[in-house]
Amino acid sequence: MTETLGCWNIEDLRRKARSRLPLGVWEYLERGVEDELGMARNRRAFDDITFVPRVLRRVDNVDTTSAIFGTPAAMPLAVAPTGAAGIMWHKGDTHLAKAAAKACVPFTISSASTMDVEDIYAAGGRQWFQLYLWENRELSHAVVDRAQDLGCEALFVTLDLPVAPNREYLYHNGFGMPFGLNRHNLTDMLMHPRWLAGVIGRYMLDGGIPAQANLPGNLKHSVARGAKPGALFKQDDLDWDGVKLLRDRWQGKFVLKGILHPEDAVRAVEMGADAIVVSNHGARSLDGSIASIDALPAIADAVSGKLTIMLDSGVRRGSDVVKAIALGADLVLVGRATLYGLAAAGEPGVARALELLQAEIARVMAMLGLTAIDQIGPEALRQS
Repeated sequence: MTETLGCWNIEDLRRKARSRLPLGVWEYLERGVEDELGMARNRRAFDDITFVPRVLRRVDNVDTTSAIFGTPAAMPLAVAPTGAAGIMWHKGDTHLAKAAAKACVPFTISSASTMDVEDIYAAGGRQWFQLYLWENRELSHAVVDRAQDLGCEALFVTLDLPVAPNREYLYHNGFGMPFGLNRHNLTDMLMHPRWLAGVIGRYMLDGGIPAQANLPGNLKHSVARGAKPGALFKQDDLDWDGVKLLRDRWQGKFVLKGILHPEDAVRAVEMGADAIVVSNHGARSLDGSIASIDALPAIADAVSGKLTIMLDSGVRRGSDVVKAIALGADLVLVGRATLYGLAAAGEPGVARALELLQAEIARVMAMLGLTAIDQIGPEALRQS
């Protein structure tokens, strides 16, 4: 058992993270877009699904292990790509990766990280790589090749941000990108000395403010400066032909992240994807989007087991994982839940988040009269 940190659920870790982070960093982690109706919709969709338990089925040996791409994992869960981990904790990506490795679940490196893919991969464990495409596509292809050469098992191409999302709160709190000091955020940072010394202070001792990583040296830019020509993320011109070029280039498992429509899921099968992620980007892209868990059943029916189905957005409990599996997902990705742990306590906080989720999965399975992941099905649910 890991250190409890006085935290007995993800919400406890969330509160601990909130107390440690400046407002602007916290809001980047926690908030959505525009009126933030999508975040409430994600949770409401999970909450509207209830269980129909069975009894007297002997649940003294519950097994949460699952096969992900044919390889065993401790549970049907992986850590999602989160680009701002290095602002939550000094070199946060490595803390996420190490905790995931020790928990025997995969970790997904973000191409928007402030650490180079090589430095994160050195943390060990089972690692995947997520890609946002830059304006200069050759830069994107180069980092894909680097991830492949390192041995990343899968490439995730994020599709649900064709244009920049409308995160209005960044204008109010003064923590937008490129980041600049102003009277609002400077005061806020000074009021959070643990974060200021433990994150920014350590970066300054290491050589300076974090930079957008995974770019050639002459194009890297700190979070305090705007991107140079060619190094802006740009996906408004991405289409199925562009994704097919990446599929042909990548030799490992190929995953399309951000699928919500059954026809797009079928198209993913046709173009050779190994998996899709049913996702509305944690309600951080289109505020009016359907909840991922609501989109899942129709997508699962449409692809009929022809590829691996993952789900993210709104997952806060092990019960959410069980609900997603019952409705057709093979595994879930967690992003905010593990970032709460990271922001609260670094690697031990991430480990605690994963431990809590696994314990909750096992407990819910036992309550339902189930002892193995492959026993979870729609008959365990009632949807209102």
